[in-house]
Amino acid sequence: MFKMKWADMSLDEVLKELKTSRKGLSQDEASRRLEKYGKNELVEEKKAGPVKLFLSQFMDILIILLILAAVASYFVGDVLDSAVILFVVVVNATVGFIQEYRAERAMEKLKGLVSTEAVVIRDGETLRIPASELTLGDMVIIEEGDNVPADLRLIETYDLRIDESALTGESIPVRKTHENPEDERDVIAFMDSNVVSGRGKGAVIATGMETSMGKIARMIQEDEGKTPLQEKIISLGKNLGLIAVVVCALVFAIQFLRGLPLVDTFMTAVSLAVASVPEGLPAILTLTLALGMQRMARSNAIVRRLLAVETLGSCSVICTDKTGTLTHNRMTVRESELTSPEMALLVCALCNNATSSEGGVIGDPTDAAILSFAAEKGYLRDELERKYPRLAEIPLDSTRKRMSTINQLEDGRYLLVKGAPEIILRRCRYIDSGDGVKELTDEEVERWLSRLNDMTSRALRVLALAYRKLPDGDDEEKDLVFVGLVGMMDPPRREAADAIETCKRAGIKVVMITGDHRDTAVAIAHELGLMDNGMALTGRELDELSDEEFHEIVEDVRVYARVFPEQKVRIVEALQGRGHVVAMTGDGVNDAPALKKAAIGVAMGSGTDVARESSDMVLQDDNFATIVRAVKEGRTIFDNIRRFVKFQLSTNVGAILTIVSASLINLPVPFNPIQILWINIIMDGPPAQSLGVEPPESDIMLRGPERENILPGRNLLRIILAGAVMAAGTLGLYMYMLSSGAGIERAMTVAFTVFVVFQIFNVFNCKSRTGLSNRALILAVVASLALQILVIYLSPLEGIFRTVPLSVVDWVLIVLVASLILILEAVLRFSDGRNKVKENRANP
Repeated sequence: MFKMKWADMSLDEVLKELKTSRKGLSQDEASRRLEKYGKNELVEEKKAGPVKLFLSQFMDILIILLILAAVASYFVGDVLDSAVILFVVVVNATVGFIQEYRAERAMEKLKGLVSTEAVVIRDGETLRIPASELTLGDMVIIEEGDNVPADLRLIETYDLRIDESALTGESIPVRKTHENPEDERDVIAFMDSNVVSGRGKGAVIATGMETSMGKIARMIQEDEGKTPLQEKIISLGKNLGLIAVVVCALVFAIQFLRGLPLVDTFMTAVSLAVASVPEGLPAILTLTLALGMQRMARSNAIVRRLLAVETLGSCSVICTDKTGTLTHNRMTVRESELTSPEMALLVCALCNNATSSEGGVIGDPTDAAILSFAAEKGYLRDELERKYPRLAEIPLDSTRKRMSTINQLEDGRYLLVKGAPEIILRRCRYIDSGDGVKELTDEEVERWLSRLNDMTSRALRVLALAYRKLPDGDDEEKDLVFVGLVGMMDPPRREAADAIETCKRAGIKVVMITGDHRDTAVAIAHELGLMDNGMALTGRELDELSDEEFHEIVEDVRVYARVFPEQKVRIVEALQGRGHVVAMTGDGVNDAPALKKAAIGVAMGSGTDVARESSDMVLQDDNFATIVRAVKEGRTIFDNIRRFVKFQLSTNVGAILTIVSASLINLPVPFNPIQILWINIIMDGPPAQSLGVEPPESDIMLRGPERENILPGRNLLRIILAGAVMAAGTLGLYMYMLSSGAGIERAMTVAFTVFVVFQIFNVFNCKSRTGLSNRALILAVVASLALQILVIYLSPLEGIFRTVPLSVVDWVLIVLVASLILILEAVLRFSDGRNKVKENRANP
């Protein structure tokens, strides 16, 4: 039921409340109500300004730790180190600011939709006033071409049809009535819907934020939930930050108690803080997601929010609209049974007000469907009308439920009729079998009604076709000659069925949420293989369920029909309550709240600006199959994120173990802060980015949604082992160089370089196992090695990084020691293979 004043009142109750149906409100009463209920405007919640929004980007534990490290570096005299750290911080904050600032434009788009003027009756006079001055009880007149300025309870209608596609996503205009509605929404004209034809009068039952549009505005201003990747990154950041603080404090205490100078001790702690916090992660994460965005854009999926790229790879439920996403959004004749094809096709082509153009067919969707049907058979309206001109028309209306035209054919005037089959059959006396016209018997009528029931049971919209040769002076719609039935439906996309099957194999549930009728939605769902013995619920049935009852059955529901915006949000919340990562598609204004609420909102490119601004991703081709391709891309991206997190954290663990071990055994720290930043950002940058474009694993769409953390147990163990090997190799070579009398600067340069080469070799351990080549990775490795050589041998860089040139012997030792990381991975993969064989034997 509508949660608005007067919406569920009967006509008599509305008229009683208004006191009069003719004069409308008085100006004084209107002013009083306007003061009481407020203006008919959408109110935007006060948002943080650009400055506050930018500063909020720094409220993150990783960022705070980096800022502290930068400050500490500055006060101990390392201005260059401090500047590099702060540069990374500012770049990361700028990217986050741009994303959030763009997302807040959704409300501005919504405010721009509201009608600016309205025609009302006050004190018995018809006036045009600003729509913002409408108040409860105002009598509003609407007619063809108008935008409905508020939610209205209709009290008069004359063949009124309203396009609610911006609200519901359904392309077929809704016929409105003021009495005996089939659906409770049929007596309501909603704010921002457009009058296609006819006219009407209605009483304002809700204004501003209380309208259907206002409720959507309120919902899309609510805070969005965090994506799975955000939650995982936040958790990772907190854990790493805590470890960094504890380890730094421990090392500082050890060195301070040993009597080392305070400045040196503090500098060591700062170096360790820089090593502990993966400051390269935000930048590399942003760049890798951006590369994924570019690939998805080539597949017609435009990503508006970086972190959303990965989320599709984790999604376990896709809530999808029907019209235009699973279907073509184009009414098409799916079935026909014509007793006389020639006459039937003449009726389809001539009793029709749709027109063909280069861009398609323009007009009522039903007219367009049968016009295209006739054209496919060679019956073109333009050619036929020149040959058989229209003499008169009796238009379709809600009472007659049929349309007739009178055309001059070769042998006289003919009445051509199409309309509701039950009504047409009652007016038919004859049937044209193609071989001649004969009486239509009761048995034949029953057979055609049975055929009609069969077609409607499959959610086809059915029209009956008939004609009559008119004698002079007789234009009545009686004694018609029946020529057949045509059944229409917005057909499902062929590729949608394949995409849904792919989702099943990938462990993803697909749920249809539509504003269309239950029968139509269920028929499409069956045809697409979507039902799987699942349930179908209407919006009304959903309202009758408590949250607990709905929570129990939500896993079994595959189709939701005739739903409202707040119900879409409830569906998403219920699925999220069951632990699902939900992707929600939509194109109408009513979809915006659910698009924001879902882990990832997917808007249609042909949809409203509000839907697009509220979404994380936009499908340019409005195709469900594109979503599934995006899921595959999302999974690939998540795998690649896991690869470079494994790669980068093994670097950080290695650096921590190296510095902590050096402190414990009373050695000088082998890296200075600028070298650590070089390792974490410059050296990890190109290789990590190349991991971001690794090809997908061959079984990527044959496994379930990703529910593990970025670092599952097996990866964490590999990271620790890799870090231990790097630390042992680096310290071993470092101590060897010190004991051989090479000097501290050369020993530190060797330690620094061997650690970098460890990373260059380790990147091959983290790549995809598909065996496919990744040219970007090869280029990244070559570039990283070249940059390291410049740091060692280019004089200006030697001063910045505090390095000295190395000999050929030094390089041989470096390569031999760094190769240990490749040997470790080979041993681990051999062990994995043996374990997998054992599992297969145990579970044949």
